[in-house]
Amino acid sequence: MNTEVNLAGIKMKNPITVASGTFGYGREFSEYIDLNQLGGIITKGTSLKPRPGNKSPRVCETPAGMLNAIGLQNPGVEHFINEDLPWLRKFNTAVIVNACGSTVEDYVELCKILNKTDIDGVELNLSCPNVKEGCLAFGTTYEGVKNVTSQVRKVLDKPLIVKLSPNVTDITQPAKAAQDAGADGVSLINTLLGMSIDIHKRRPILANNTGGLSGPAIKPVAVRMVYQVAQAIDIPILGLGGIVTGDDAIEFMLAGATAVSIGTGNFVSPEVSVDAVKGVENYMRKYNIDNINDIIGTVQMN
Repeated sequence: MNTEVNLAGIKMKNPITVASGTFGYGREFSEYIDLNQLGGIITKGTSLKPRPGNKSPRVCETPAGMLNAIGLQNPGVEHFINEDLPWLRKFNTAVIVNACGSTVEDYVELCKILNKTDIDGVELNLSCPNVKEGCLAFGTTYEGVKNVTSQVRKVLDKPLIVKLSPNVTDITQPAKAAQDAGADGVSLINTLLGMSIDIHKRRPILANNTGGLSGPAIKPVAVRMVYQVAQAIDIPILGLGGIVTGDDAIEFMLAGATAVSIGTGNFVSPEVSVDAVKGVENYMRKYNIDNINDIIGTVQMN
């Protein structure tokens, strides 16, 4: 069986990656699983300078999922390059850095630095607050996505995947903007904006009031958006949103994803990602599929 996929110019031994912000830089999970079994690792959001993140509580459980408002806490790109990247490169798996910023200039400067490193690609996180534009997210408009992506594309030679926000009216518009601006691929969906209230205190549970909803609860929305985007653009899609099994991964691939990322499932079981790899292989055996690429986008609509 051939499980290898090419995601936006990034060759991966299988279509399973781990989603940004749910796997750190891999050190903790390496105590439980063999990272060499993964198709790729997407790092937690990395910024130019260290970020302390939001006040706690920053996470709360919800039915079939969780809310988080971590605030992109990370040690900064210099620490990543000096401490985390050399360690990650010990493993035979693709390393994709999730890059975040507050201004266009942040993204450009960060990607200039990353372009000189031994990484396989960049996932551009366009769900960060846009400080210069009234704290709106870059990823909610065609113009916003196209502007940031085109500026980054000028300084980044490595594969560029743009991570899209689902908190929009029409997900195909930011996807088209990413393609028009020269992105090599898109990833979707990021978390859905949500809130949970403590009925006894009559206050939001999260200190940030709202947070990003993830986990199996959002999977049907994610599958629908992946399918819609696959019909609208010609570049590869990295699908994510509630994936916890190999069958979930197959569902996303049938909808049009070339590869998938597992996120919240990592908090339930540290072995979920390697189990998903086995699940994909089992599906291929069951249906006599020789090449995993043959199923991408092959869902037959009613």
